[in-house]
Amino acid sequence: MSTSPVATPTEVKKPLTSSILLWVRTDQPRQSGMDHWKGPHSGIISATPGLEEYRQIHLAEHNPGLWPAIDGVQTAIPADRKIDGVAEVTFLSVLAPLKGREQTKLAYADEINVFRRTLLYTGPPNSSRWYDVAGPGQTVGARALIYLRRIDGVGAGAFRKFVNEQLAPALAGTGVLKELRTQTFLPWTKKLWDTPNAHDNPHDQHFHASVSLGFTDTAARDAFFTGKAIEDLSNRLAPQVSAIHAYDVAAALTYVKNGDILPHYEE
Repeated sequence: MSTSPVATPTEVKKPLTSSILLWVRTDQPRQSGMDHWKGPHSGIISATPGLEEYRQIHLAEHNPGLWPAIDGVQTAIPADRKIDGVAEVTFLSVLAPLKGREQTKLAYADEINVFRRTLLYTGPPNSSRWYDVAGPGQTVGARALIYLRRIDGVGAGAFRKFVNEQLAPALAGTGVLKELRTQTFLPWTKKLWDTPNAHDNPHDQHFHASVSLGFTDTAARDAFFTGKAIEDLSNRLAPQVSAIHAYDVAAALTYVKNGDILPHYEE
């Protein structure tokens, strides 16, 4: 297995981003919950002061796991823990989260209308990375969102270094990506997002990083997950992780961009 670093893309942005993993209620049609999140709930979050970006990642209902099987690594997404969506919230500064307390209270109150479980993951400043991998005029037509669980014995610092210095450059080096974003997380704690909803998150279910991949279209995405590049990536990941949950993204909707609330979300 090659462990030598790969040349990192020259343009790398390091914003402060948090991700809220969401599971919609099961006592109503799934689409009803997704529509409420897309509509009324989005307005509450968009109005939060201090946001640089607010993006909703709607995950496909059928999501067994896109990553090919690896011995000793969980790549099949368990049905009882399968995520419905992710709210990505990016702040203008490290102090910006303090400005949004009133809107957060409104979000807490509305959660019960749509979600049965919500879990917030966040990282220290500069732990998120947005890589400039798209050429001029290139757009994203398909995405995959990947959650990684590090294996016992791999420390948090070493894992963060692996994601930033090994995994991300290797992904960028495939030459097929039109979007590449990574997040590495602080240890999960309920107190960071202490809403009335259930927060059952056993230690062996915690995630430690996420990777968002964008492709030209679904054909390019399918080719990536069945092609040769995935072998090298799997070899790099196998000693580091116990789980790779690669989700098919149905839609990525941006409501706040560059600090401005958009009149209509962008896909």
